[in-house]
Amino acid sequence: MQKPSIAVIYFPGNNCEEETLRAVIAAGMRGKILNWNTKENLGSYDGFVIPGGWAYEDRIRAGVIAAKDPVMGIIRQEAEKGKPVLGICNGAQVLVETGIIPGLKDKVEMALAPNKNPFVSGYYNAWVYIKNTANKKNAFNSLFKKDEILHLPVAHGEGRFVTKDKALIKQLIKNKQIIFQYCTKEGKIENKFPINPNGSMLNIAAISNKKGNVIAIMPHPERAIWERQYQDFKKSDKKMNTIKIFESIKNYILEK
Repeated sequence: MQKPSIAVIYFPGNNCEEETLRAVIAAGMRGKILNWNTKENLGSYDGFVIPGGWAYEDRIRAGVIAAKDPVMGIIRQEAEKGKPVLGICNGAQVLVETGIIPGLKDKVEMALAPNKNPFVSGYYNAWVYIKNTANKKNAFNSLFKKDEILHLPVAHGEGRFVTKDKALIKQLIKNKQIIFQYCTKEGKIENKFPINPNGSMLNIAAISNKKGNVIAIMPHPERAIWERQYQDFKKSDKKMNTIKIFESIKNYILEK
């Protein structure tokens, strides 16, 4: 069977599209960076990634302008067909602003609010640990063991998953939509800085829609695919377990 084809959607201001494309290819898929105003038929692609950066300079608030772009209407339609959609950092903000995530009532239900920690108010860049806490396999975690830990960077100013809707949180837990949570190196979930780098509710690092084919993740897996990308730099092309997010997408598409 032909390799799955992934469209990496570029909005003005993004800056992680090249790394994201490399991660897609490293996972054994074909990929192409497409501008937000592309005339290509997006329906011909098997899945989509919205990369990190500052779409439209994060004017108003992060992700909101890109969320209103016509291309997101097309991606919503493709997601409803079951195609996987991965939003990383700024891409996660875009998905939350569209209401595709959490996707319970087809409207904006959460916010990715400004960071809240004692170290800095605003942009924060550091390495963190997250773990696969979901008790349900989806398009992005199928190759991970339960409670498997990932080490990867965060880099954002607005990344705190937050909502005032207590019923929504209960539904997210019930539907197993909280996929990755910030944790210690040993895997303990502690709601304190720097383990939780931004004050996110329930240490949420990533949530999916109810169907499990769309995910919004704030840390950057594409920046920690190879050992050479790590903070303790090594000249090595060894792939790290973060690649499994992209490999899970490939498996999901092939199995469908």
